[in-house]
Amino acid sequence: MPLSITKVAFGCDSVDTLAARIAARAAVADRFEMTTRYLPKRHVEIEGGSLYWIVKHQLAARSPILGFGEAEGGRTSIILESKLILVQARPKRAHQGWRYLEGVDAPADLGSGAGGISDLPPHLAGELASMGLI
Repeated sequence: MPLSITKVAFGCDSVDTLAARIAARAAVADRFEMTTRYLPKRHVEIEGGSLYWIVKHQLAARSPILGFGEAEGGRTSIILESKLILVQARPKRAHQGWRYLEGVDAPADLGSGAGGISDLPPHLAGELASMGLI
C-alpha cells in the first residue's frame, strides 16, 4: 500500500462541512489543489496514496492524491481528487501541518461490505463513530 498523509480539516466541524469546502474549491470537476509550505521528502512514495482528513479528533475521510506541483510564492501544491471517501473512523490527535501514515496503518474505507454504513449521511456516520459504535 502506498504511503499517505494526515491533515486536520481546520474549521470543519463535520464531514459534511469538509465535503462542501472541497466542492467549492474544486476548480475542475475531478480535482482540487491545496498548498503547503514544503514538498514532502517522501513525495514519491505518497503519489497514489491519500490525504486522510482529521475531523473532530477522528480520521474520518480521505481524498486520493494525484500528485504535486508548484504554487505561488515558492509553495507546493498537493493535487487531490475532489471526491471524499469515508473511512472507518479512528481517533487521531490534532497536529499542525501534515504527518505520514503508512498504508498498513490506514483505516479501511466504508464500502459496500461495511453493512450499509456507507449509505448513512456523513454527519450521522461521524456521530456514530465518535460514540464508538462503528
